[in-house]
Amino acid sequence: MRWVHRALVDHYGRPEWEWSDAPVDELIGTILSQHTSDLNSHRAFEALRTAFSTWEAVRDASVDQVTDTIRGGGLAVLKAHRIQAVLRALTDADGRVRLADLRRMRRRRAVNLLTSLPGVGRKTAACVLLFGAHVAALPVDTHVHRVSLRLGLVPPRTSPEATTDALEAALAPADYYAFHVNVIRLGREICKAPRPRCEVCPLSERCCYLRAAAATVDASSRSGSLARTVSTSTRS
Repeated sequence: MRWVHRALVDHYGRPEWEWSDAPVDELIGTILSQHTSDLNSHRAFEALRTAFSTWEAVRDASVDQVTDTIRGGGLAVLKAHRIQAVLRALTDADGRVRLADLRRMRRRRAVNLLTSLPGVGRKTAACVLLFGAHVAALPVDTHVHRVSLRLGLVPPRTSPEATTDALEAALAPADYYAFHVNVIRLGREICKAPRPRCEVCPLSERCCYLRAAAATVDASSRSGSLARTVSTSTRS
């Protein structure tokens, strides 16, 4: 995994760690990003912030209001219920929506706190930590999961959650951000889901997927040659 990280830094550079210091915003934004494009989720988040002045206002609005506001982001009904449930769970005794300072907690405790919220899994928790609180975490989205499986960084059929554990154990926390950002870029530009561009991949020399594909082509070629030989012999 460290070789992969170094190769991607050589290829793409080392991205600077950007974070918002707004973990609640990051949490809601990540919920909105589920099963939709970045463009649609960004539009839905901006619509929500424009329509409601505070997170307390979002919490106290009717679910229909919230649903209509974020409809452009997809799965609006589900996400509206989830967002309001999370905001209610984060409401303190004074009626304010607050999230404890994640930077002052042990990382495991911070992860457990976030994943205890309604509908929040490991990926969402990691996004909040990495992008909203400047706490080292490694979100495994569909791109990171696909690339990890293809490279053989984790065994076949490893779940996203187990992939998170494996990647975080193998890399230094200071490298989580760069690894996450660079692998996503690789997954979007080169290691695409339907048709990966293996011929331009900077990781091709150690890719299990490419080796398996080459072996399949080679076996098919040998089978074809054998069939042609047998056919020629039969005619003779």
